[in-house]
Amino acid sequence: MAEATAPQDSVDALALDESVTFTSELIRIDTTNRGDGDCRERPAAEYVAERLAATGLEPALLERTPGRTNVVARIPGTDPSAPALLVHGHLDVVPAEAADWTVHPFSGEVRDGTVWGRGAIDMKNMDAMVLAVVRYWARAGIRPRRDIVIAYTADEEASAADGAGFLAGRHAALFDGCTEGISESGAFTFHAGPSMPLYPIGAGERGTGWLKLTAQGKAGHGSKVNRANAVTALAAAVTRIGAHEWPVRLTPTVRAALTELAALHGIHPDLDAPGFDVDELLGKIGPAAALVAPTVRNSSNPTILDAGYKVNVIPGHATAYIDGRTVPGGDEEFHATMDRLTGPSVDWEFAHREVALQAPVDSPTYGKLRAAIERFDPDGHVVPYCMSGGTDAKQFSRLGITGYGFSPLKLPVGFDYQALFHGVDERVPVDALHFGVRVLDHYLRTA
Repeated sequence: MAEATAPQDSVDALALDESVTFTSELIRIDTTNRGDGDCRERPAAEYVAERLAATGLEPALLERTPGRTNVVARIPGTDPSAPALLVHGHLDVVPAEAADWTVHPFSGEVRDGTVWGRGAIDMKNMDAMVLAVVRYWARAGIRPRRDIVIAYTADEEASAADGAGFLAGRHAALFDGCTEGISESGAFTFHAGPSMPLYPIGAGERGTGWLKLTAQGKAGHGSKVNRANAVTALAAAVTRIGAHEWPVRLTPTVRAALTELAALHGIHPDLDAPGFDVDELLGKIGPAAALVAPTVRNSSNPTILDAGYKVNVIPGHATAYIDGRTVPGGDEEFHATMDRLTGPSVDWEFAHREVALQAPVDSPTYGKLRAAIERFDPDGHVVPYCMSGGTDAKQFSRLGITGYGFSPLKLPVGFDYQALFHGVDERVPVDALHFGVRVLDHYLRTA
């Protein structure tokens, strides 16, 4: 790519068109990940790699398992002394039942100014916007200030073992110099009330602790008294876990979010005051509370029960699964609480575990992310927030990369972005994609 020209406020029309075309065409490539290993991201990986290669880049296609393909490419910056920036997005999607949808979930149909289909929000839209920006840069002779590493990953919707985990563990050299990264679940419009469009930027993620509970008992006939019934022991433990009320643990990101959201509502709370009640404050900030409420505590939700094989046979063992999430710094409390709630008759172990993350909200990077949104929507209020779930940023954090959730979309009133994650009738407005391309172009050039 040639040397950068003076910064511009708009991309060309082709970039806007390509963001829509690429989103639609990526949706048509079915990359459903059911978590059983049958997903094949390779067709989508080849699609983006071909379009990256057309710009003169040399994308690498990398697999741990045949068909589970990742793509990584580096765009050289103009300042060799500047740290590199990682921009990553996953190519897999969660399942979708066509009978439940208004349009077929893998049609990629563009209707009434909206692109429909699985991945329109999570997250083939971001994959497409980044691809459109990179191709625009090639046409315009633009180079970013710092190296940009583009990564399209497999397997984010399961364990990431074939995706970001594999890349971070086996191909760390591709990310040399990267200190920060951006990816999904941030910088979307959240309408918190009349004339209060918020743009929450992800600056943290709760940790993942998926648990397997096992109760061992004494098998026997269902007609006889059995005080060593594994189902009874397991059910009691699951009930205790599901009913547990976790104490409040306010992390720096959540404190910053509460402070800024409260100020927008004319409230200036003292979060350290004796008797401060976070739930009372959340009740005063209206719809914006939804951005914060899931992340003020650890959580533990029972999700799967498995026991027995015949109604008149008491099984010798029973299992359950718990979706546990921990706030940054909440692991010790989570362990001790699970030991207590499961009790002496039930054992527990991690079925899957990932770290919690925090990113500074007073950093130059966060400031530039905020400025990029405000440049294209001066009426928007940018606020930090902690994601209740997790992203591939967890895997890349092992390389020392600080992650932010930043996949910009300007959304209309009434568009429930968060409900469409893994939901029915997932879709994204064309105008939102155009906004995202403009914001990403400006931020990535000046980051």
